[in-house]
Amino acid sequence: MSIAPPVLHVGCPMWAQRAWVGRFLPYGTPSGRELHPYSRLVNAVEGNTTFYALPPATTVAKWAELAHPDFRFVFKVPRTITHDQRLIDVDDELAAFVALMAPLGELIGGFTLQLPPSFGPRDLGALARVLAGVPTDWRWSVEVRHPDFYGGPGRRSLEALLRRHGAEWVLLDTIQLFHRTPYTDEGRDEWRTKPRVPLMIEPLTDQPIVRFIGSDHPELTDLGLHRWQPLIADWLDEGRTPTMFVHTPDNERTPELARGFHDAVARLVPQLTPLPEALPVGGPEQISLF
Repeated sequence: MSIAPPVLHVGCPMWAQRAWVGRFLPYGTPSGRELHPYSRLVNAVEGNTTFYALPPATTVAKWAELAHPDFRFVFKVPRTITHDQRLIDVDDELAAFVALMAPLGELIGGFTLQLPPSFGPRDLGALARVLAGVPTDWRWSVEVRHPDFYGGPGRRSLEALLRRHGAEWVLLDTIQLFHRTPYTDEGRDEWRTKPRVPLMIEPLTDQPIVRFIGSDHPELTDLGLHRWQPLIADWLDEGRTPTMFVHTPDNERTPELARGFHDAVARLVPQLTPLPEALPVGGPEQISLF
């Protein structure tokens, strides 16, 4: 029996940034149609849009039409559930959210509960109740920002809870962001909003998720991504299917960085499933086919 080649998902925190059109996405890509070429450039996206607002069902249907069949969305659960209600009495809201996304089928790479910095070990009962009730058709991951989860009994309790429910701990890497004082407005905004948490590199499941937050100093971002390459390669050799999301303060280079990261890991793991062939960028003379 043949063994399927390993798969590495890479992507950005969004699929639509107009600055990418003519640089990474084909010239003339209409607004609202960016997902089609984006999903041929990389093979995953961090679904931040659902954190802030629920899309209409017609929009979800359009996403299903535009995305490459091998593409994966990892959607964030709405902040009304994680931040406003703090996972308390959210069964109906969570079920409605999952039902809204469900028509995407195998395009769904999972759902992430991104919890606020004030959500600490004392709140784990609420997380336990939610994870016990979520549909197991989908992969679930949790991102925490409270410092007590990064050592001692808080870490042990959270790890035990996540293992019990087969959920992944999102590995958040902000080391390069805080390595040097930022010099751009976007970098200063990241310093104010992103958490300074210790780096964790131990996955709990066979589908680890890394959220890498780079710097506005490009050489620091490149160095941080380079450090992840052998670790991701080891996970692939172990039979895991990792996802790497690449952020920078302005996100102007993230498609190039994500695809380049995949290329670099492929040199370490030659049997890695390749990314789709990116659509040609073209030029002003190109007629849009979208």
